[in-house]
Amino acid sequence: MDTHTDCQLVEVTPQTHGVLLYLAYATPDNFTGQPVYRRAACYLHADAEKRLRRAAELAAALGYRLKVFDGFRPSEAQWVLWNHTPDPDFLADPRRGSPHSRGVAVDLTLVDESGRPLDMGTAFDAFTPLSHHGDTEISPEAQRNRFLLLGLMSAAGWAFYGNEWWHYQLPDSRNYPVLSDESLGLGMM
Repeated sequence: MDTHTDCQLVEVTPQTHGVLLYLAYATPDNFTGQPVYRRAACYLHADAEKRLRRAAELAAALGYRLKVFDGFRPSEAQWVLWNHTPDPDFLADPRRGSPHSRGVAVDLTLVDESGRPLDMGTAFDAFTPLSHHGDTEISPEAQRNRFLLLGLMSAAGWAFYGNEWWHYQLPDSRNYPVLSDESLGLGMM
């Protein structure tokens, strides 16, 4: 089993990656009701960043853009989220480490050419069974949109998490080390 010991994080920006950024945890518009990050910035491990770039290219070829809600999440931030809502169906226990805290997970959606998000049936971070991939209680349009996102992300080399339509991670995410805020130098917390 190959273990990735480097912690090379690459910043993801609209200019460099052609994505929209709305970093929910840098705003009060998240399930905690308050900002978790002091500084709004999106980073991914270099291996994940390449796959995000590919997913953005695939989306653009169809007239869509990716809108990113979260990428690298310092381990300190994972503790803030877990302490607020310790729900293992939707949050990784920080004692085991989250793929986000390894820099190899991204939360995102698709937007059309005008920047309007596609209907995915629930909001980002809706901790409900309606957020599960393959849920048929949402509209057929939302189901198609989720499968479109799933196809784009899978074609770019990402694995999905069954409980969250917005969450994608590298298939070997456990092989990457958990990183803290100080891993960035200029932290987010």
